[in-house]
Amino acid sequence: MGEQQQVKFPQEIIDEYAALGVDLPALFSAGHLGTRMGVQILEAAPDRVVATMPVEGNTQPYGLLHGGASAVLAETLGSIGAMLHGGSSKIAVGVDLNCTHHRGVRSGLVTGVATPVHRGRSTATYEVVISDEEGRRVCTARLTCLLRDVRPGGAEG
Repeated sequence: MGEQQQVKFPQEIIDEYAALGVDLPALFSAGHLGTRMGVQILEAAPDRVVATMPVEGNTQPYGLLHGGASAVLAETLGSIGAMLHGGSSKIAVGVDLNCTHHRGVRSGLVTGVATPVHRGRSTATYEVVISDEEGRRVCTARLTCLLRDVRPGGAEG
């Protein structure tokens, strides 16, 4: 779980951020919370973001995957997609998250796949489907992010 995998980015995104001297894996990661939860980003592009998360360590008292853990995975993936859609001149800020939990999972890994529902100039909405190792849907989430301009020096505008 502590092993970091190489994230697969489209070449044009690698080139855009490399020109700015930005470390893509650090910028588009699961962050400190995602790291504690074992989230591993596998691929990231504006049209598809994929990651896994272990069930172990992310359960509620009944031993099932915690709904909040699914929400963290969904918000992470949707936010990364929105950030990549917005490009280096925007930051993505989550403004609405909805999760529907379909089935419980007690062990193994879950996989989240985020795909865009809407990609505009000021907002981006992603659907995130979280599935168990047998491909059964565990959770369906929808995240909408506000895309804000980045001020010179890196601050949001």
